[in-house]
Amino acid sequence: MLRADLALPFARPPSALLVEPSVRAALAEDIGRAGDITSDLTIPAAARSTARIVARKPGTIAGLIAAECAFRLVDPATTFRAEAPDGTTVGAGTTLAVIDGLSRALLTAERVALNFSGHLSGVATATRALVDAVAGTKARIVCTRKTLPGLRTLQKYAVRCGGGFNHRFGLDDAVLIKDNHLVAAGGIKPAVERVRAGLGHMVRIELEVDTLAQLEEALGLGVDCVLLDNMSPETLRRAVALAKDRAVLEASGNVTLATVRAIAESGVDYISSGAITHSAANLDLGLDFD
Repeated sequence: MLRADLALPFARPPSALLVEPSVRAALAEDIGRAGDITSDLTIPAAARSTARIVARKPGTIAGLIAAECAFRLVDPATTFRAEAPDGTTVGAGTTLAVIDGLSRALLTAERVALNFSGHLSGVATATRALVDAVAGTKARIVCTRKTLPGLRTLQKYAVRCGGGFNHRFGLDDAVLIKDNHLVAAGGIKPAVERVRAGLGHMVRIELEVDTLAQLEEALGLGVDCVLLDNMSPETLRRAVALAKDRAVLEASGNVTLATVRAIAESGVDYISSGAITHSAANLDLGLDFD
């Protein structure tokens, strides 16, 4: 099974300028000071091979851009041809890419290439499962800042490959006033008023609430988005009715495959999940030499 229709336009890959540093650091960690002594001692320098990245289990693919980067950093002359590009959903046994080059170079890059593509495909697969579960509702699945250190750009790309959308990338591209901000600021009103007084006109304001009373106060202050934290589907439905489209509503907390459909059917606009990035299971991929 190959579903190329799932390679959505918003899943365009990040710039190579952002991908390469992460891949280069991983290769440096693996190659170390003496290089790949096993491959260098067992394989003639001029030997060439063709290898395939193969999916051992079904899933949605992401991270081949990082895998290609790994092979080319080890040997720029390596050729890499994607057969099932990032964003496609495949069955077990599907060839994802064909790589040709010096045998030593392919083996040196193998683990780093598979680490990136396996992990990121796991993120895309977990995202796709939630996206499919809410099909037919207006809710969009979004990620959070709960990403693995150093991998945020790639993990958020993998979420897009899985049909999800991105929340803010960092602390500087949107305002999200959370519970600890409210404690330190002295409440919802002073927090919102201070933000609005110093904020540029292009930046939106989101406020986290955990009660309907807080939601009502937030709506009265005209915030753009409200994050409804750990509310039951019934409470979420009441929140949607109370908001009456005066703000974008995002549900967060206790989002699983078992709960996400009921959350979506409450009428919220977005459902955010940290688990799709911080706890996604690795998709089993392998490198097979022809």
